[in-house]
Amino acid sequence: MVAFAGFSVSAIYFLRRRAGVAFSLGLAAIFVTGALAIQIAHSGGTCGNNIVQFGNDEVLVTAHVIAEGNLRNDGTGGLRQRLDVESEQVTTGDRTVKARCGVRVSIYQKESTSGQRAVPMALFGYGERLRFPAKLFAPRNFGNPGAFDYREYLAEHGITALASTKAENIEVLPGFVGNRAELWRSRIHRSIIEKVHQLWPQDAGLMDAMVIGEDAFIDRSTRVDFQRSGTYHVLVVSGMNVTILAMVTFWTLRRLRLGELAASVGTMALTVSYAMLTNVGPPIWRATLMLIVYLLARWLYREKSMLNAIGAAALGLMVTDPRVLFGASFELTFLCVWLVAAVGIPLLERTLEPVRRGLRYLDSTSYDYALAPRIVQLRLDLRMVAGRLGAFFFRGRRVPLPLLGAVIRVIIGVFELVIISLVMQVGLALPMAYYFHRATVVALPANMVVVPLTQVLMPSAVLALALGYISLLLAKIPALIAGAALEGIAGTVHRLGGLQIADARVPTPGIVVVIMASACLALAMILIRRRTMLAVLGLAALALSAFWICAGPARPEVQAGALEVTTIDVGQGDSILLVSPQGQTLLVDAGGLPRWAHSELDIGEDVVSPYLWSRGFRQLDAVAITHAHSDHVGGMAAVVANFRPRELWLGSDQESAEMRPVVTKARELGVRVIQHQAGENFEFGGAVVRILAPDAQDEGGKENDESLVMQLTWGNTSALLEGDAERPTEQRLIDQHPDADLLKVAHHGSATSTRADLLAAVHPKFAVISVGARNVYGHPRREVLNRLQGSNVKTYRTDLNGAVSFYLDGKMVSPHVAALR
Repeated sequence: MVAFAGFSVSAIYFLRRRAGVAFSLGLAAIFVTGALAIQIAHSGGTCGNNIVQFGNDEVLVTAHVIAEGNLRNDGTGGLRQRLDVESEQVTTGDRTVKARCGVRVSIYQKESTSGQRAVPMALFGYGERLRFPAKLFAPRNFGNPGAFDYREYLAEHGITALASTKAENIEVLPGFVGNRAELWRSRIHRSIIEKVHQLWPQDAGLMDAMVIGEDAFIDRSTRVDFQRSGTYHVLVVSGMNVTILAMVTFWTLRRLRLGELAASVGTMALTVSYAMLTNVGPPIWRATLMLIVYLLARWLYREKSMLNAIGAAALGLMVTDPRVLFGASFELTFLCVWLVAAVGIPLLERTLEPVRRGLRYLDSTSYDYALAPRIVQLRLDLRMVAGRLGAFFFRGRRVPLPLLGAVIRVIIGVFELVIISLVMQVGLALPMAYYFHRATVVALPANMVVVPLTQVLMPSAVLALALGYISLLLAKIPALIAGAALEGIAGTVHRLGGLQIADARVPTPGIVVVIMASACLALAMILIRRRTMLAVLGLAALALSAFWICAGPARPEVQAGALEVTTIDVGQGDSILLVSPQGQTLLVDAGGLPRWAHSELDIGEDVVSPYLWSRGFRQLDAVAITHAHSDHVGGMAAVVANFRPRELWLGSDQESAEMRPVVTKARELGVRVIQHQAGENFEFGGAVVRILAPDAQDEGGKENDESLVMQLTWGNTSALLEGDAERPTEQRLIDQHPDADLLKVAHHGSATSTRADLLAAVHPKFAVISVGARNVYGHPRREVLNRLQGSNVKTYRTDLNGAVSFYLDGKMVSPHVAALR
């Protein structure tokens, strides 16, 4: 606070003397204000440590709801609901701990054996007090470079612990905890969702997301289609929604003969109410603050500068919550508007805007004197064309000339949309590649259709909702218009997003590429208002940087001359990256979730692929599936689609329900499917691969014993990868004398594997166990850990160490644990 006062007074002192110094001091004052906001935000103590001190014991939690959930089917006939609650106290046995901490609770209700529920699950509202038994645990990130920071994401929403409980075990307590304003906001939000489901029962999920910001009913495939088509910004409430709503509101109020001030105040009031109602965070408030600054400047007859409005809104947000600066949502929306204001609009002013001005007052020859010669020539040509059209089709010139001008204005509007969309897609290439690993190839045609339809959908949907509270009959016409626009948006997205060319994935840009692309963006913004050649040079540099990000050669992070074996943390599953001494890549398994997990998380897309992209890999040479269990094969379909390997290796030829989609996808993409069996030996990028299992006699037995078991050798060092092999397979391995320096422990450390005599035969120096934290199977088993310790094997675990890399240089093995945030 003292620093803020010092900087502010100094800035005022220098304001008339040295503007540059005053500007820097003013920014410093804003900086220390943001630092104060961070300090205040983190002054609540370490309640997360208190609430998870009970370990795996079940506790009784007393809490109140701070964020409502929605009822959803879990795909098996049951219901699920996710709530955010704030704990009041936690009880275990005769001990009670008072703690005010955010807890995300998953509530589930299974379908009864008769197929009916005696009591439907209740939908719990804001402020309700609840008591329920649950196990509390801290959120955990996957321990890989490039992994999504789930723990920090929850912390930004005030969540420090996770829990799950049955619906029938929840007791509703008397009383209300919270503030009344949020209670009314939640009730109105819930009411609008119910009205949306009444008006658009078939498309309620999409309409919820696009109008009110509720995305709970959007399935994963729909999200992926919007991402692939480059139109994800319309799926969630963003600044574009605010802009459309404000524009229509202001125009309507002015048509109703309201004055400039009254129309501005009404627009601001509606926009602020909309931002509060959606409650989607910084993107919507950034747009709302921008709009307020713009309308106030317009009312005061000041120069209307969109860049100043953006800057003021951004500074206001960063002072209140500086962490938004590092959020993908804020960066994308901020950069999007910045591109339009700093590149798109100046480009239009140089190209199409003079033509647009020249289409005014086409009948007035005196207006010609205020225009450039080339624009005057255009007006003369239009008058001649209109005269000829009038001679053939009309009796006079008054009708054709305005009609011809209107047609030209529509064409110019289409070109403006093309230019702005192209500028946005080129400028957003860097953040799209960095955060989403996507090159939005079809974004331009998709946005050409989707953005205009969104401009129709927003006002008609808001009007339908408003009329729906009066009469559903009155709301029918605007609801039909909004529904037709939504069908057009969904159809465009699904068609274009479903194209194979739309699924262009790119690795994480390196620091050099990030700096280069940022410099090109800044250069384009600076040069766009200079001479024509300089402006063209700036735009060409921006386009070249976008092309390089999307199609430039990848530079993977590998250690030349060594065989790399990296176990990727995929939770309770297996995924191993192998990089040969010559740089060839093989991914063995891709993790996956069991069917009973009821999660939309795709381990291949959300865990394995981000790790590979963070390493700079654009393509894999081969992938292998050890056996057809979901925790090994579940993520492979996404990996095959993202990295287009040349070969798919299989151990068993049995096409189970889990294996069949992967094999089908691979064949569609032209991937060669190869079945390997025991006894094969071949070279892979300088390393020797020896297939130890399965052999023909394994078929028909346990799927674990059909695992593809490989030994990879480079020089005098080797690694043995067992998959989920159990005792029968391990006995045959012992007979083949598979001496190895590194052992990938079989079956996640289950007691059915890693026999003492196997360790004696292999005598590894290092072992690694791919296992999930707090897994329900109790892996790794204590007896397996004891065997490894007794054999003097240095053991690593993905649940404790995250991703672990081993480098076999032909003489020795060097382990390396990934440095994680």
